[in-house]
Amino acid sequence: MTGQADDAAAMVAGALSRRKPADRPGFLRELLAHTAAGLVVIEGDRAAGEAVYRLADAVVARGGR
Repeated sequence: MTGQADDAAAMVAGALSRRKPADRPGFLRELLAHTAAGLVVIEGDRAAGEAVYRLADAVVARGGR
């Protein structure tokens, strides 16, 4: 990762580190939901839908591990 991706990864890692382990999954779910909503506002339904679809596809490809 470079540049903005590093910044985003560091931001999420920092936010996770300030939460109890039991609170982290809920935080990530909320982050995903708010991120998708932000993409709808900034880039439109199609771009947000594509990003969410790619994420879902990656989860399915892992086979529920």
